[in-house]
Amino acid sequence: MNNFLLALQTVFEANANPDKAAPMKKYMRGQFDFLGIKTPLRRKLIKAFYTEHGLPPLDELQALVRQLWQMPYREYQYIALEFLTRRRRHLTPDYVPLLERLITTKSWWDTVDGLAAHQVGGLFARFPEIRDTHIGRWRQQENLWLRRTTLLFQLRYKEKTDEDLLFALIEENLADKEFFIQKAIGWSLREYSKSNRTAVQQFVAATELSPLAQREALKWMKNKGFIS
Repeated sequence: MNNFLLALQTVFEANANPDKAAPMKKYMRGQFDFLGIKTPLRRKLIKAFYTEHGLPPLDELQALVRQLWQMPYREYQYIALEFLTRRRRHLTPDYVPLLERLITTKSWWDTVDGLAAHQVGGLFARFPEIRDTHIGRWRQQENLWLRRTTLLFQLRYKEKTDEDLLFALIEENLADKEFFIQKAIGWSLREYSKSNRTAVQQFVAATELSPLAQREALKWMKNKGFIS
C-alpha cells in the first residue's frame, strides 16, 4: 500500500465508530463490515483529505481503486467510487475491465448502481463507439449485476436515451424473477418517463411487466398526476 492510501486509512480508521458500524452492517444484510462512518462524515473527511493530499494521481488511479476494493471495510469501496467520480472526465475505454471487475466483485446495489449510472454511463456517453461491444457482452451474462448495469447505465441520459436499446434490454429480462432485475426495469422506465411519458406509457401498456416493475415504471407519472 502506497503512502497516499496509508494516509487515507489513518484518517478513516481514526474516525471509526463501532456503535454505528453494527447497524450499518445489518442494513446491508450482514454482507460487509463497516468502520461506522456515515455518508456526511465520510464526505467531510475525504474533502479534508483532498485539501491536504490532493486528488488521487491519475497514473495511479486504477491501482488505488483496486487496492481500495480489496480492503475489508465497505467505506473504502465508497471512497474508490469517489475517486473515480472525481476523475470521471479522465476515464478512458481502458477503464472498462476495471469497471467490470468492480461490478462483479463485492457486488450489491450500493456500489453497482453508482457504477452503472455514473462511471459506466458517463464513459459510454463520452465514447459511444465502445458501448455496443460491452453492452452486447454484458446483456448475455448470467451475472445479475452486469445485466442490472445494462438496464441502468442510461439513467442520466434523459432525452438522449437510446429507447430501442432500453426497451430491448427490458424485454430480454422480463422473465427473470430476481428482485434487483425487476426493480431496475421499473427504475429505468421511471427515469425515462421524465423525458418521454408517451413512449413509456405505450411500452408499459404493450408489455407484460411484473407488478413490481410496472409499479416502479408508473410511479413518477402517477405522483405528478399525468396518469391515474
